[in-house]
Amino acid sequence: MKIYTMKIRLIVLLVAFLMMVLACNQKNLEPAKEEVTEIDNVVKEDVTKSNVSVADLRTPEANYGEFCGSCHGAKMDAFVDRRWKYGNSSEALAKAIKFGYENDGMPAYDVTFSEQEINELVQYIQKGIANVDLYKFDGEQGDGIFETEELIIKLDTIVSGMNQPWGMTFLANDEMLITEKSGTLFKRLSDGSLNEIKGIPEVKAIGQGGLMDLEIHPNFEKNGWIYVAYTKPNPENAEEVTTAVVRGKLSGNNFVESEEIFVALPYSTKKYHFGVRMEFDHEAYLFLSIGDRGSRDVNPQNLDNHCGKIHRINDDGSIPEDNPFVNTAGAMPSIFTYGNRNPQGLALNPADGSIWQNEHGPRGGDEINIVKKGLNYGWPTISYGINYNGTVFTELTENEDMEQPVMYWLPSIGVCGMTFVDSDKYGNWQNNVMSGSLRFMYLERAVVVNDEIIHREKILENIGRLRVVEVGPNGYIYVGVEEPGYIFKLIPQAKF
Repeated sequence: MKIYTMKIRLIVLLVAFLMMVLACNQKNLEPAKEEVTEIDNVVKEDVTKSNVSVADLRTPEANYGEFCGSCHGAKMDAFVDRRWKYGNSSEALAKAIKFGYENDGMPAYDVTFSEQEINELVQYIQKGIANVDLYKFDGEQGDGIFETEELIIKLDTIVSGMNQPWGMTFLANDEMLITEKSGTLFKRLSDGSLNEIKGIPEVKAIGQGGLMDLEIHPNFEKNGWIYVAYTKPNPENAEEVTTAVVRGKLSGNNFVESEEIFVALPYSTKKYHFGVRMEFDHEAYLFLSIGDRGSRDVNPQNLDNHCGKIHRINDDGSIPEDNPFVNTAGAMPSIFTYGNRNPQGLALNPADGSIWQNEHGPRGGDEINIVKKGLNYGWPTISYGINYNGTVFTELTENEDMEQPVMYWLPSIGVCGMTFVDSDKYGNWQNNVMSGSLRFMYLERAVVVNDEIIHREKILENIGRLRVVEVGPNGYIYVGVEEPGYIFKLIPQAKF
């Protein structure tokens, strides 16, 4: 558009110059007339091209991006995930676009858009509203039987009577360890009974924090190490908290030989975005996630703190020599990736040994990423979401120095928990990645091919706020839901 405008201006100047020449030299009148006619035809051709170019650009997507995106976010599906003050019918949307709501800061676009453009923009927005509605499931599931694309899934209740189970891991003889967010570590025996494990550090259960994830060492049968992540109060200021990791061993119903191996700095009075998930890779490096702690514009893009990062440490808390920032002045040497928001899922991909993570976006833009050494995942410089209050904090969704997600959710599902299916008990589900939804209360199955997600299915609709999903050593999938708290084992049955 700009190129055509400049070209037209140059042609007009040329015409004016020729007219001056004509005024001074009547002898060249006829040739000049011919040249002016030729130039006039060029101008008309360029104007026609310019108009075609404008028409091509005036798609509903382009109109949203140019006129709406700066206030409502680059991705329309994040904008429509809202409560509509004036209604979301086609008539209400058309009225809002055409006449605006001046007191709410919504300008009128009756001069900007034609009636056809307004109608097309309304249809475009309605598609986004329909997409949001796909995540809203009707009714309650009371029989514990769920039909999926390929299987029938029956729920077997493993644990009941809890409030907010947060993490779980598996021991021998069908025993499990389960964390309760409020601060209690439980051991589930093979008969289904729960024993409280004493001796874990003081847990500050506040806001989104509490007793969170846990893992056993890959060589647990020989060394007995158990790793527990929790919200730790600042010893020097009780109002401040952070995420910490300890390791210890079991002696009966006691957590013994406890030693602190990681403390995220700085401490903060904020009560959210703690992370934290943990996962060992095949080389026994421990990966752990720390949220941005609510300091969006300070922590994630700076290497002088632990927050908004994925970390890699040795099993004793020491730092691997090949971590990407060990020789960077001022950087926390445990950092493996940065520019993360609030990762609450970490999983080992059994196909190639890579670590995957999922993380909460703001309003829109929950993500799945592959954890790669030293990369910047962009938060908050780039994002597919907007602020919870509907305002925009960035208009960028891409940056050449920042990693794009494998996939993102619009709307945000409140993603939490993550695992890969590494057994043949579920047929074609092997190597599929599972992610839980807190907000919409379901489990999502995603088919992965060559590090790309090619198909997704929502299963276990309305099961509850799904906090954690793991695959046990027996090959079965286990999920933990909260409020009320249950642990379910997923029993597959043939569909036909």
